[in-house]
Amino acid sequence: MTDLTHAARDSAGLASAPRIQHTHSGGGRPVSVSARLGRLQFHDSGKFRVLVLSDIQDGPNVSSDTIKLIEAALDGSRPDIVIFTGNQIAGYDKGYAGTFHKRTWTPQKWSMGSAAAKRRSAELEHTRELVRGCIAQFVAPLNERHIPWAVTYGNHDFQCGLSNVELDEIYREFPGCLNPEPTKKRSDRPRKQPGSGLPDQYIYPCEAGTFALPVGQTHERGNVLGLVLFNSGDYGKLGGYGAPSQKALEFLKVAPGLVGAKSMVFQHIPVPQYYDLLKEVPGTAAHAVEGYRTFAGRNYVIDESKTIPGSFLGEGVSCPDTDTGEFDIMQATDGYFALLAGHDHRNRFAGSVDGLMLIATPTCGFGSYGPAPAQRAARLLEFDIRHPHEPRTQLLEFGELVGKASSNKVYTYALNGTPDAAKEGTNLLRHPNRFAQILRRMHLKK
Repeated sequence: MTDLTHAARDSAGLASAPRIQHTHSGGGRPVSVSARLGRLQFHDSGKFRVLVLSDIQDGPNVSSDTIKLIEAALDGSRPDIVIFTGNQIAGYDKGYAGTFHKRTWTPQKWSMGSAAAKRRSAELEHTRELVRGCIAQFVAPLNERHIPWAVTYGNHDFQCGLSNVELDEIYREFPGCLNPEPTKKRSDRPRKQPGSGLPDQYIYPCEAGTFALPVGQTHERGNVLGLVLFNSGDYGKLGGYGAPSQKALEFLKVAPGLVGAKSMVFQHIPVPQYYDLLKEVPGTAAHAVEGYRTFAGRNYVIDESKTIPGSFLGEGVSCPDTDTGEFDIMQATDGYFALLAGHDHRNRFAGSVDGLMLIATPTCGFGSYGPAPAQRAARLLEFDIRHPHEPRTQLLEFGELVGKASSNKVYTYALNGTPDAAKEGTNLLRHPNRFAQILRRMHLKK
């Protein structure tokens, strides 16, 4: 498990974890060091930080607890960039009922005639405004702190009735967005994104939700790391979940070569190889969880010999029925070291499969199902220039950073009965409880 050497070593000792100070938001110096430098780049300290927000999955009015978690996670971690891994928009929400689109391949049912066309146009514009307002809520904490960000898509975003291309256009209206504009140029022709806050950042485009971001060494001495956002698809025509586009898979083959460094993939839907981090057990075994579709009828628990301490399996891994070949591409190119996915709101684990680190990240949102409120979390990844392809990770949990949720309507459920209490990953904040108290006091003074 070479990819986990440093994470495993540091999980027991906290002495090397950097001390994080609270940073005031609004109008001042950017929280993101990369924003100060003008491009994604390792600091003079040798660190680079990515904060991952998975499955916000809320309607037009985003839960205040979700926003509180985002704010606290940003102030606690001070990331260089934030990556949203899909299902930001709960496209099935009743607010989008007029334009709801259940599956991408089915035609939307619109009435014929000029009056109907006008009504349809008005409904789509209403949806755009609702989506624009939703996005404004969860990116506001990032914009206040001048932290750049990027998004990919899941299986619910498009269901609001807007395609991923249309959603991309709306995201780019907001400061800090790194999603590249559409281009007919080849993917090997990098571009820069106006308004991202990173004027010197190159971006290698593919399609909506699929692109690559190089991360430079200190003092612009070349790239040492690639961040590849990957649109993993949505639904399969025969049920279950679908596959990435062929264009995205072809891009995956060349992305590390484009950025000139080994890369990490961020996407929504996990690949079937996540099951290789689990151990099959009898259905009567304690805390056993049944697999999903192809893996149905078989029961699993976390394989502690392959995963980092505190890893937790809360539901079956919801991967496509058929292996899309993504994992094989990542191995064959020898240009990747890790893949992170969301989608399964209650799963949080990380481990190594055939030399690739696989990470499952729980929901950070309070608008849909998931673990108990205290365990909803953002995931922090810290890269060290001395071993840039072996990131340390920590879940920044609501209960520690914020405290008690303000709403009692959070939808929770457990498929295995194990309480979500174990701590997973490295403590990169040193004293999260202390920070939570400080943040709460400062929030009360506002």
